[in-house]
Amino acid sequence: MEKIDIKSYNEAELLEYMTSLGQPKFRTAQLFKWLQQGVEDFDQMTNLPKPLREILKEQCYIANVSIVKKFVSKIDGTVKYVYELFDGERIESVVMKYEHGYTVCISTQVGCRMGCSFCASGLDGLFRNLTPSEMLAQITKAQQDNGIRISNVVMMGMGEPLDNFDNSVKFLQLVSNDNGLNIGLRHISLSTSGVVPKIKELKGYNFPITLSVSLHAPNDEIRSSMMKVNKKWGVDELLSACREYQKVTTRRISFEYALIEDVNDSDACADELAKRLRGIMCHVNLIPANPVKENSFKKPDMNKIIHFKERLIKKGINATVRRTLGADIDASCGQLRRKAMEEKGGGC
Repeated sequence: MEKIDIKSYNEAELLEYMTSLGQPKFRTAQLFKWLQQGVEDFDQMTNLPKPLREILKEQCYIANVSIVKKFVSKIDGTVKYVYELFDGERIESVVMKYEHGYTVCISTQVGCRMGCSFCASGLDGLFRNLTPSEMLAQITKAQQDNGIRISNVVMMGMGEPLDNFDNSVKFLQLVSNDNGLNIGLRHISLSTSGVVPKIKELKGYNFPITLSVSLHAPNDEIRSSMMKVNKKWGVDELLSACREYQKVTTRRISFEYALIEDVNDSDACADELAKRLRGIMCHVNLIPANPVKENSFKKPDMNKIIHFKERLIKKGINATVRRTLGADIDASCGQLRRKAMEEKGGGC
């Protein structure tokens, strides 16, 4: 009998399961609360009767993550984790401190199939999707390890959330549950490389999250050279889907734009980008490109980055340069996992 991933159950599913065991309704609320708090062992659920705990141990498992490596920035206190999953796979997560509280950046997949040339996460392809419980576990482990409460979540770590659509949606429903972690959806950002059909499907849920679109180029020629996904859904189709999404949700969209020297950082690129985004309620997040040893991309100097930003602003596009956090503790997303897997001896 395959064990149940019980931490991925919502309250309705948990109620059905508890009812099948002949348990009273109030046991559902007790169990759900324990799971959402990050308890890792059924025996820790002290208000559940021992016979029930024994049944749960026999039929279910609690998805957890264990800390393999932890790096703490001496500059700003940013914490980067390499977590190991039950099957030995490894993922990354980052905890960042801001004035408004703590933000965690979580992974949604082991690896990634999108194959963006500037990103280390997809260099070895996709290994598997993460379950809702494994996404939640990244948050609860970070809270326990640091003695903090996470108030904001960004789904911007390893993987493409919309390529793991059903699990990502269920995670959003679980993490925002009043009886669970209770992190408001307005405090959650979901990043996508531009999986157009799933953007259209996501708008049907009308979640008040921030949709963060990894655009990185103003036209198909440049974007297709950087991002394989653009060969399937071009810039025009992607921006059309974003307009539809915004019409339904009325939420401002964030466009991520990694500035790469002599690739997408020219005045012509800034002008074309501003023209493309005109009429969309949006914010452009300019990101100095992270160096990845597997490619030759370089970030422009800061003067050129500021110039690009100011050119967008003059043309009516809200833009800022992303503040670099944890600069002293390792590089871009995906590289920590690769190093950890190489050290483990299993390659990547």
